[in-house]
Amino acid sequence: QVQLVESGGGLVQAGGSLRLSCAFSGRTFSIYSIAWFRQAPGREREFVGGLHWSGSTYYAESVKGRFTISRDNAKNTMYLQMTSLTSEDTAVYYCAATTKGSGVSPSWYEYAYWGQGTQVTVSS
Repeated sequence: QVQLVESGGGLVQAGGSLRLSCAFSGRTFSIYSIAWFRQAPGREREFVGGLHWSGSTYYAESVKGRFTISRDNAKNTMYLQMTSLTSEDTAVYYCAATTKGSGVSPSWYEYAYWGQGTQVTVSS
């Protein structure tokens, strides 16, 4: 089992920045990739970006150049640094992990482990 806990959400003005954290625990050695998703009211869960355990990162086109994923192995934590935020980025952000696969999947159903989510609200 893998446990994930997100933190760092909040209210930020358009154009501002925010950093989310995802602390993972449990059978962390079995994690193959870990990703960020988000879901706005009335919309489907959307892939934001992901980190393969080799260190490679992948991003959705909508956030490329604005969001950066990183990790701190000593703290078992993944981060999502978000800059140039717009109202379109308002959503609940989730981190998710999988112990299977050959790459970072953008499909939410490929991930077996999920955090509880953290709300990000961007005011215009």
